[in-house]
Amino acid sequence: MEYKIPEDHHWWFASRTRALTTVMDRLLPKTAGFHLLDVGCGAGNMIHHLAEYGRVKGIEIDPRPVKMARQRGYDVDQFDATQPLPFPDNCFDAVTALDVIEHNQDDLAILADSYRVLKPGGHIIITVPALMWLWSHNDDINAHVRRYTAAELKQKLAQTGFTVRRVTYNNFFVFPLAAALILLRRKAKTEPKLASHHLSEDEYQVEMEPASPPVNALLTLVGKIEATLIGLVNLPIGTSLIAVGQKPK
Repeated sequence: MEYKIPEDHHWWFASRTRALTTVMDRLLPKTAGFHLLDVGCGAGNMIHHLAEYGRVKGIEIDPRPVKMARQRGYDVDQFDATQPLPFPDNCFDAVTALDVIEHNQDDLAILADSYRVLKPGGHIIITVPALMWLWSHNDDINAHVRRYTAAELKQKLAQTGFTVRRVTYNNFFVFPLAAALILLRRKAKTEPKLASHHLSEDEYQVEMEPASPPVNALLTLVGKIEATLIGLVNLPIGTSLIAVGQKPK
């Protein structure tokens, strides 16, 4: 994994990227002619990774991360993905919506129009937070609307026309500790103070909860092991989900 931005060094982001790369390497070619749309791309935190597969176009509703993405040299437009996308039918080879649809009341609108702009046979790759009972302060400062189960995500993909190719939980190994920490913090009514662009005009994204270098290194290693496992099987539980849908040919 190529480290280009600060987020790449954080265990959570690095682990998600490795898991996604494991999934996408089995689906997507790596060619300049491949055209990918990153919906809700934020500050472009994933675009340099997605660019390994081809040419990436990003859209993002908030002007603050759009500005940062453009400063990073990425092709990003400001646009609300719950509205009809400003692209013709059947024009992208793949669409990604990475921790995006959980922010929107109408998640089906995003999925349906992603289906429209995909070429027949094209894939959508989605990540979302998992399990409503894990709702925490982090969901609040991220302005989430919901968390998903695997069954719910499969149903929404099928409802919008996709053939479900794969759904796996992610962050399987850290799940027991993460769940315990969420429940303990909920009982104690104590939460970390993290910056969020939903709370402050001076921020362009939500700050990741810091981890000490030894903890970050350990959890990064755990993420590498889990990415290998995701290459073999779908994981039965975790704090997040990765899903792949395909538009029929």
